[in-house]
Amino acid sequence: MLDTGLKAQLKGYLQNLAMPVELVASLDDGPKSRELQELLNDIAEQSDKVTVVTDGEDARRPSFEIRRAGTDVKVGFAGLPMGHEFTSLVLALLQVGGHPPKVEAAVIEQIRALDGDFLFETYFSLSCQNCPDVVQALNTMSVLNPRIRHVAIDGALFQDEVSARQVMAVPTVLLNGKEFTQGRKGLEELLAMLDTGAAARAAEALRAKPVFDVLVVGGGPAGAAAAIYAARKGIATGVASERFGGQVLDTMAIENFISVPETEGPKLAAALETHVRSYEVDIMNLQRAVSLKAPSAPGELVEVEFESGATLRAKSVILSTGARWRQMNVPGEQEYRNKGVAYCPHCDGPLFKGKRVAVIGGGNSGVEAAIDLAGIVKHVTLIEFDAQLRADAVLQRKLASLPNVTVVTSGQTSEVLGDGQRVTGLLYTDRTSGESHTVELEGIFVQIGLVPNTEWLKSSGVQLSPRGEIETDGRGATSAPGVFAAGDATTTPYKQIVIAMGEGSKAALSAFDYLIRLAPAEQEAKAA
Repeated sequence: MLDTGLKAQLKGYLQNLAMPVELVASLDDGPKSRELQELLNDIAEQSDKVTVVTDGEDARRPSFEIRRAGTDVKVGFAGLPMGHEFTSLVLALLQVGGHPPKVEAAVIEQIRALDGDFLFETYFSLSCQNCPDVVQALNTMSVLNPRIRHVAIDGALFQDEVSARQVMAVPTVLLNGKEFTQGRKGLEELLAMLDTGAAARAAEALRAKPVFDVLVVGGGPAGAAAAIYAARKGIATGVASERFGGQVLDTMAIENFISVPETEGPKLAAALETHVRSYEVDIMNLQRAVSLKAPSAPGELVEVEFESGATLRAKSVILSTGARWRQMNVPGEQEYRNKGVAYCPHCDGPLFKGKRVAVIGGGNSGVEAAIDLAGIVKHVTLIEFDAQLRADAVLQRKLASLPNVTVVTSGQTSEVLGDGQRVTGLLYTDRTSGESHTVELEGIFVQIGLVPNTEWLKSSGVQLSPRGEIETDGRGATSAPGVFAAGDATTTPYKQIVIAMGEGSKAALSAFDYLIRLAPAEQEAKAA
């Protein structure tokens, strides 16, 4: 099951086990059970602190628990946690085995203080890059608090269960049998959903923050680069973001980041956060900005208000709030979101194995999605608004070679159809003939570009373009003094990670230049 190189790496990791661990398997006679047996045996061979027991009584088969010997500390996996979830497996082995998780002491105490009995069930797919964060966070919580239980379930392997529970997107988390949340969530986000007083405490902590020299709003590549460049100047730097990493967290393969031939979004996001934390940067997660009060003259403070009601003040601000997937804005889209309407083909594609789906959008993202899905689903209908596809020629040639793909051009999606529980089809209009067509299907993957996260700036005094992008000059400065911007939320062309990093660095240098030019003026004012 595991190759020689992976075994060697695992052997090194398992040297960190402080306590004996049992792998308690529940198996049947199927091929997947045999694969799981082989996997567990491979793991046990790498450490004398790991033993395999095959008398598990879990109804899900194949499945297994990682249990701290002689205790009730355990986490569960239903299926084979390979692919993106192999890291989750390794971390679970270490944490159940007594290796301390990399979590701040205050967060650990917050987890241990949770009052109640919690049984979490997380449905994932092996190709989902958004799932490991959720699985790892809930595993950590179950190790730290004995009243929390968690099992991670491979939805592609337990299709009947997925259908019965109407799980149509991953990750989907159930708490005590009822849907709790969907989509990527980190430990702090999940904890805030359980600890109802956390938001108020976080808001109070924000209000007590001193004035920053540079406040970066947004934690994607542009924001991370800006924070690093500002911190290296020795000035008080803060980063406030909804989730550190931004849209990169939802990106699969990255093959055009210079000097790194290939990586994945979550890995890059983790590296960005590690780099930022190596400097004295105040990182404030789970903070959604709702308004900005721009100064009327240089030297006045910039104020940023957040959804929690707290306000941060800074001598300069760098806006790097990025962009999000554009929605179709047609009837039925919101009603059937995560019930057949999806935005991540890598994550949710395996749940539609053998079914009919549509991809909306004929650019690179749409065509790549159609190509990937064609290897999983029964049939793909790709609908493009324009008269021709806009993807690169090499992608179009690949798409044309697939027998189970139908391409519709000059098609405008007009409605998502459903039975109240899930998607059953869509309506589109032929823009050439005006005729309306119905496509019967089970899934719709929307891939029609990005929209900047700038709605909160519309009355701020910061100039926006007709498309809602922040207008910047060659130095990253906006129309407001002391306010700079970088990344996908701005008018800078070509929305690329490497460009966003460069723009973030430039904005930080420009903010520093702005600050040092203010100093003489402030000294003159004091002398007068």
